[in-house]
Parts: sequence; C-alpha cells; structure tokens
Amino acid sequence: MTATVPLRPAHDRPGPAPAPARPGRRRRDRPRGPLHPATWAPTTLVVLVLAAGWSAVAAEHPYILPRLSDVGLALADRPEVFLSNAWSTLSIALVGVACGAGVAFALALVMSEVPVVRRALMPLAVVLNVTPVVALAPGLVVAFGFGMAPKVIVTAIITFFPVLINVTTGLRAVPEPVLHVFQTLHASRAEVLWRLRIPYGLPYTLAALRVTMPLSIVGAVVAEFVAAGSNGGLGTLISTSASAARLDSVYAAIACLATLGVLMLALVSAVERRALFWHESQRTHASRPRRSHPAQRTEEPPR
Repeated sequence: MTATVPLRPAHDRPGPAPAPARPGRRRRDRPRGPLHPATWAPTTLVVLVLAAGWSAVAAEHPYILPRLSDVGLALADRPEVFLSNAWSTLSIALVGVACGAGVAFALALVMSEVPVVRRALMPLAVVLNVTPVVALAPGLVVAFGFGMAPKVIVTAIITFFPVLINVTTGLRAVPEPVLHVFQTLHASRAEVLWRLRIPYGLPYTLAALRVTMPLSIVGAVVAEFVAAGSNGGLGTLISTSASAARLDSVYAAIACLATLGVLMLALVSAVERRALFWHESQRTHASRPRRSHPAQRTEEPPR
C-alpha cells in the first residue's frame, strides 16, 4: 500500500524567505539630536534670509530699522544696563506667573470637584480674560502705587486664564472607565484627585505653562509701559529710547525680551520632557513603528 502525503493548503505553504534588512535603513529611524544638520540647518537658513532682508531695508531706510551692527554695538557698549533691566523685567514676570498660575491651579482643583463653583466662577473668569488689561493698569497704579505690586497683578491677570482653562480641562478629561475602576476600589475623592486627576491633567498643565511663561514677559512689559514713574525694566527702557529716537537701543531691548522668552520656553520644555517621559507626546521618532522595506514583505502565493 502506497503512503500518501497530505497536501497542505496554499495559504499554509511556506513563502520565500525574507531578504535581510539593509543596515543603512535603520539609521534613518534614529532620533536626530540638536547638533544634527537636519535640526539646525532650516532655522539657520531662515534666520540668514531674514537678516539679509533686514540689512537691505536698514540700508535704504535707516529711520525704520537700524542696522544689525548698530544693535550689536548698543548691546556691547552698555551690557550692564540691559542686564539690570532684563533682571527687573524677569523678576516681575516670574512673580506674576507664579501668582497667576498658582491661583488658577488651586481654583481649577476646586472647580473640578464642585460643579456649582465652576458654574459660578467660570463666567467671571471669561469676563476678566476679555477685559483689556491696559485699561485696568492705570487703576492698579492708583490703588497700589508705582512699585512692583501693580506690575505683578497685571502679569498675573494675563497668565491666569490659560492655566485655569487647561488645568480644568485636564482634571475633567479622565476617562469614565478609569473612574469606574477607582470607584470599584472604593477610592476616596482625595485619592481620585491626587492619584488620578492630577497626573492625568499634568500634560494639560505643562502645556499651559508653555504658553504662559513667555506670555508673562509680555505682561511685565505691558505693566512697565503703563506704570508711569517706573524706573526699571526693559519696557521702560524701550519707552525712553523710543522718545529719544534711539532705534538701536529699542531693538536691542526687544532682542533681550525675545531671548528671555526663548529661555523660559526652553526651561518649561525641559521640565516637560522630564516629567512626561511616560506620555505619548514625548515619544521619540525611534519608538514609532518603522515601515518595512519592500524587500522584506512576503506576499502570499497565488492559490
């Protein structure tokens, strides 16, 4: 009797062996560092183009834009003036954002736990946000004098609303199934807030700080503009330089303000990368699923 070997279906038959992956393909999937040309070259090219356009306009119309060399000389001739005024503006911005963000975070915690408070205070927060802060500043100067207090209040008002909205959204965005799990475990309201809502809302909080930290510089400068009698800060330096038609000093002070804003944004981004290493927004390019090479794909043989 002749033995017969059972035939396997076509979809169970082994296909062609996949070709080995090329070593050069893996290098493209590695995360690029800040020193990689693909990271800094595009920004450098844009900066060079803008500098060339600035120089062209400054050469033809020096009363509109000063030469970049004049701005650099203004910074080099009086570095102590710009540093002292930058520190004055930075101190106002830091104190103001600490007060505004702190009050907003505490109020968001209460509003997330007590809906009545949220319905009562959220319209007032919206009204405060849409009110021009420049209109409030003179009254604050009359009430609190020409010191640091009215400037801190103006900065706190500007930075208050973004933190309030983001933190409230983050605390209330916890998925319902996760809340049901905590309720099944008989977790108290404090445990749900501390162990679930606050960690889940941390990305929203840091996203708000990425906006409000540079925005605090704007609030401090606005406060210095409207606080008559102020004797320090980059805002005051811009006002006095503009009244004397010193465009080089004006744009030198603006360059200092831009540097402060970039440094504050970089600080928040560094904290965000450290604190949210577990979050999907901080995953690097290397953690993404890589596309397979056409040579590695195995096609099903026709039946």
